Amino acid sequence: MTTPERTEPSTLAGEREMLEGWLEYHRETLEMKCAGLDDEQLRQLSAPPSEISLLGLVRHMTEVERSWFRKILAGESVTYLYCDEDKDGDFHVSEQDTYAEAYAAWQAEIARARELAASHGLDDVAKAQHPRTGESFNLRWIMTHMIEEYARHNGHADLVRERIDGATGD
Repeated sequence: MTTPERTEPSTLAGEREMLEGWLEYHRETLEMKCAGLDDEQLRQLSAPPSEISLLGLVRHMTEVERSWFRKILAGESVTYLYCDEDKDGDFHVSEQDTYAEAYAAWQAEIARARELAASHGLDDVAKAQHPRTGESFNLRWIMTHMIEEYARHNGHADLVRERIDGATGD
């Protein structure tokens, strides 16, 4: 597997391009944090009692992409991939879980998220509301939230990766 490249967001972009640029940057950052590791390393937990692993983070972000873009923005009736019966199933990885499978699912959700975002304006209100709070969201809020979600979990990924092999970086 080749080391993924990361595209720096434009410093002069308009709002839409800026949001898309930062979201892509953070997606690529998580991919970089996983690059060059085998499945066993990707399943290693950060530090007890935390259940965070790099593989778990990829699976979690797959669910987050699926939830915010497909379920909320588009109102699609899709089930979760990892969390239907176990609300933390994305983080509960087993010896049978592979990065290849998780990566393919994650990339499929990212591709669908890009399609859905491209078909909406930033002010367009999502078709579904938040399942717990009933709140409505526009695409601008969803994209901003996704940037925040990736940034937070990329911080976790930094620490997990450093624990695995000492690799650090931005």
